[in-house]
Amino acid sequence: MKYLAIPPLHLLGFIGIMVIWGFNFAMAKWGLREMSPMLLMTLRFAIVAAVLLPFVPRPTGRWREILLLSFLLGFLHFAMMFTGLDGIDASTAAIAIQLQVPFASLLAVLFFKDKLGWRRLLGMAIAFAGVAVVAGEPRLAGSYLSLGLVVGAALIWAVSNLLVKALHEVSGWTIAGWMSLFATPQLALGSWLIEDGQLAALRDASWLAWSAVAYTSLAVMVVGYGGWYWLLKRHPVSVAMPFTLLLPIFGAGSGVLALGESLTPGLLLGGALVVVGVGIIVIRRPTTTEPTAERV
Repeated sequence: MKYLAIPPLHLLGFIGIMVIWGFNFAMAKWGLREMSPMLLMTLRFAIVAAVLLPFVPRPTGRWREILLLSFLLGFLHFAMMFTGLDGIDASTAAIAIQLQVPFASLLAVLFFKDKLGWRRLLGMAIAFAGVAVVAGEPRLAGSYLSLGLVVGAALIWAVSNLLVKALHEVSGWTIAGWMSLFATPQLALGSWLIEDGQLAALRDASWLAWSAVAYTSLAVMVVGYGGWYWLLKRHPVSVAMPFTLLLPIFGAGSGVLALGESLTPGLLLGGALVVVGVGIIVIRRPTTTEPTAERV
């Protein structure tokens, strides 16, 4: 064991975080059975803000960027992601959202003049082909708008990640806390304008729905990202990023094991292509696709 590049406890930490993030897809689906998408996200960000704000400083001089991020990531990304997730199975969403990695790589080329070699082009093509294979399954007939929302959410995440990287001098906890505070009323307003039945949903919500709210806020954000930030201080991004390739595997697995979703040949093939394609990109340019912005 002493020859391992990563201490065993750190290795378990990386894998455990991927399990937490991956299982979020199944937990979110449980919550969406009783709550509308933006209502669920309103509660999530309200909890995150309440937990983090007493312990983080004000982002003095960076309020404009935090407000913009609260709209792009807090409102737009998560509203699209969870509205899309509400209309498709968790396994498909866990695979499709991984397009955020090739999107981030493309944006790095446009904004940071990053070089786009043939290997990354190949990785992008394989990843998009994988999502196309999954989209071609008969069970997704009539659900293409939902799938499109998830893919759109992946693009918005990539844009948001660029903004977070520009805030490199501001801690991740500070960004998360203040972004959550500003995103909460935006999501509440969106829910009020577009959704209905919120009061009845809150009144009749079961312990499982409230468990989903707690999991998506406390487990995914506080525990998951807390552990991620802690590990990134001790290991280079090139070591950490390959572990994110486990995310679609655990995400799709959560749908199959917890929700009884079908593990079809198309899902397996498409998922494998996405993992291979994303893997090529991550291994070639780990810092480009580092999840500095909150995922899922």
